[in-house]
Amino acid sequence: MTQFHTDNLTPEIVYKDRRVLELLAQSFPNISAASTEIINLEAILNLPKGTEHFVADLHGEYEAFQHIMRNASGNIKRKVNEVFGTSIRESEIKQLCSLIYYPERKLQLIKASENDLNDFYLVTLHQLIKVCQSVSSKYTRSKVRKALPKEFAYIIEELLHESPSDDDKQAYFNRIIETIISTGQADSFIVAMCNVIQKLSIDQLHILGDIYDRGPGAHLIMDMLCRYATFDIQWGNHDALWMGAAAGNDCCIANVLRVSLRYGNMTTLEEGYGINLVPLATFAMEAYADDPCTPFECKINPEENDFSNKTLRLMAKMHKAISVIQFKLEAQMIDKHPEWNMSDRKQLGKINYEKCVLTIDGNEYEMCDTHFPTVDPKDPYKLTQEEEELVNKLHHSFMVSNRLQKHVRCLFANGCLFGVYNSNLLFHASMPLNSDGTLKEVEVYGKRYKGRELYLKTGLFMRAAFNDDTEPAEKEYATDYYWYLWCGPDSLLFDKSKMATFERYFLTDKTTHTEDKGYYYKLRNDEKVCDMILDAFGVTGTHRHIINGHVPVKTGKGESPIKANGKLMVIDGGFAKAYHHTTGIAGYTLVYHSQGFQLVQHEPFSSTEDAIIHGTDIVSTTQIVEMSSHRMRVRDTDKGKILQAQINELTELLYAFRHGIIKERNRSTFVP
Repeated sequence: MTQFHTDNLTPEIVYKDRRVLELLAQSFPNISAASTEIINLEAILNLPKGTEHFVADLHGEYEAFQHIMRNASGNIKRKVNEVFGTSIRESEIKQLCSLIYYPERKLQLIKASENDLNDFYLVTLHQLIKVCQSVSSKYTRSKVRKALPKEFAYIIEELLHESPSDDDKQAYFNRIIETIISTGQADSFIVAMCNVIQKLSIDQLHILGDIYDRGPGAHLIMDMLCRYATFDIQWGNHDALWMGAAAGNDCCIANVLRVSLRYGNMTTLEEGYGINLVPLATFAMEAYADDPCTPFECKINPEENDFSNKTLRLMAKMHKAISVIQFKLEAQMIDKHPEWNMSDRKQLGKINYEKCVLTIDGNEYEMCDTHFPTVDPKDPYKLTQEEEELVNKLHHSFMVSNRLQKHVRCLFANGCLFGVYNSNLLFHASMPLNSDGTLKEVEVYGKRYKGRELYLKTGLFMRAAFNDDTEPAEKEYATDYYWYLWCGPDSLLFDKSKMATFERYFLTDKTTHTEDKGYYYKLRNDEKVCDMILDAFGVTGTHRHIINGHVPVKTGKGESPIKANGKLMVIDGGFAKAYHHTTGIAGYTLVYHSQGFQLVQHEPFSSTEDAIIHGTDIVSTTQIVEMSSHRMRVRDTDKGKILQAQINELTELLYAFRHGIIKERNRSTFVP
């Protein structure tokens, strides 16, 4: 029997933990069962660390995101190259990879042109088994088994753990493959194998916020994530905006509609969540019938514009209509919460309609548009009766969207505002700081918090808005606070002096468009500041990091995503097509495997159709960020600490069994 070290154990220690050990004994009722589990856990501790993937700021780009997930940021192609080297041609590698990424659709194309289908099946099944063996090698059989589809679980497991080079097993192995083909199961089996390869290529997915806005497929991304096994999300400002809209915050609803109209993204609203935009369109056509609404024209790439000129004109009118309503609603929210110190954002009352200027701090600024048919200069922030009716209809539409509410529940179930994983601190945007780099105190519901406590308290308030047992006044504040998170100066999801939405639409002087960033953005390249933040969040380890998204890295202008001597990584490289001209690339993903960190820089994705037909992949450049001198094992991870604690408890249980402190029970007669 395996011997375990119990030198540090005494009867007193074991008696102290007796209640815990008695509960543990219900699962492991004797020495044999406890010993077997210790052996199993010790073996797991020595497996290579699983691969973690970090992505940020997806902004509705479903096609690009799903391709990154299907190819595991290029990891699958690297595995295929490792397995086959130069033994197969590049064109064959492209076809095999394309098949793994999109098995159902790729099979249809291949079958339409393949002359010898049985030979294709035979070769492909052997290739897929080799790739699957490679990607599954770092996991236990139990974990691999859980990733297998039920209908083929036994067969795949047999193939993964048998070698056709073994003379005694070669006939057995080959016969399985031949029977899969002869029984007409080859297509289904290939699809199953490809899906298993995809699943096992990513052990844990981390999303650093901003699934929503800009692109048309946020709802599709959320559908995909709701089905995904192991992911976490650190909410971003755009996520919080949609969560606030789902909670019934009318300011958030207006902003969601405005941003969607600004980028011509009607798909997520109408097709994704069933938001009825007819009342807004009807109101806009009446209120702004003769207004060209030029500043409100959609920001759409001409090459991707599928809208008619008539539709674009209507969208511009809708855009202006909801923007004016937004400014009114926000002014009412600002008056309701003077503690937020945002009175400077009330602009409609500062307009001189005769001179067509806006007065800010005694200075007059020329306006490019002063046509406000629904604004009463004597009471500029009051909604007209028609606007109020429209707001009520839009509010109802968001509240009854079952799919939106389901997706928000998914965000809560799998997310929070920050996360600590394997010595990495993850949050979307900012850490409010003072000018000297110390943590800044921010008021939330009458009390002041900073650092980790600020993040925790804010997260609790976000959840409180959706909890039925929250006290009414607190729930109302929590719902209101979503808007502050979107654009408040001390918001940990924004952290700028202002959101200059009004100025960008109406003022020609671009100096008024400036949004001064908080001190975190100015000081985060300082290694000492990063260490202070990591200490405040209790992040330990020789190699520890902060990982952010939120601010697009201007790679095209030479900006580096690696900051503070490697302590901080910013991985918003611009998934959204709207940012490609700013960043010069189409997003980053960060890969953390057993050898260390690799930053993958992606070029724009052509299309899923192109990837399937021609085998094109996202062109990616890999930059080594930090490599370990030794291969990281599970024992070096957070999971390893949990497993080691379980081993320690089981070792105490063994001691208790052997010294008669707890009596053994026969597993065959034991009834839990």
